[in-house]
This record gives sequence, structure tokens and C-alpha cells, in this order.
Amino acid sequence: MSEYGMSTVFDGDMAEAEAAITDALKAVGFGILTRIDVADTLKKKIDVDRSPYVILGACNPNLANQALNLEPELGLMLPCNVIVYSEKNGQTIVSIIDPESMGGMIDNAALECLVKEAKPLLMQALRSI
Repeated sequence: MSEYGMSTVFDGDMAEAEAAITDALKAVGFGILTRIDVADTLKKKIDVDRSPYVILGACNPNLANQALNLEPELGLMLPCNVIVYSEKNGQTIVSIIDPESMGGMIDNAALECLVKEAKPLLMQALRSI
């Protein structure tokens, strides 16, 4: 997988994975603000066929509010992206951005505390599916 994300192989199809991670995120205080069906969008825009791939924008309102109060420009990195995609071998992958991967771009100790609060919640959601 990547150095900037946390991933798992989901035992089920795309729809089941998307529903499972949405519910798991809700259980730890995150809601889904956006949903982009990348495969569908690319098909419509440039007539490219690709495997199913969805990007979900997840947000914990309390953490987001605290973070934006500390650093308004942090909105450039919000919401937390979650991807659900199907590999050629049929596996369904669910990945969530690792908030610590943004650490090098953030020079604010108070924000670092919020990152340390968000990461275990995201990991808990991912592990629960």
C-alpha cells in the first residue's frame, strides 16, 4: 500500500465495503460529506473504462472545527479522503488517509495534537471492517 494511507482488504464487494466503512466511520464520529465515483466520472468525461473506484470525503465535525479555528488554511487538506476500489484480482481495498502523513506540512503543535486524536479513530474504523 502507501506511506500516506492506511489500508485493508475487505471481504466483500464495493457496495458492501462502502457501506461498511461509512457505518464504521459514523461509529467513531465521522460523517461522509462527499462521494466521487471516479470510474463513472472518467467514463463520462474522457470515455475511459476503469475498475470501480470511489473517493469518500469523511469529516469529524468537532475535530474539523477545532482545526479550522487553529489554522484556516487547513481546509485545503480536508475532508479526510477514504478510497474504495476493486483490484483486477477481484479484491476490494479500503484505504484512509493517514493524518500523520500531512505532519511535515503542519508547523503547529496544537494541530499535531488533533492529528494524534484523529488517527486512532480512523484506524479503529478501518480495523472494524
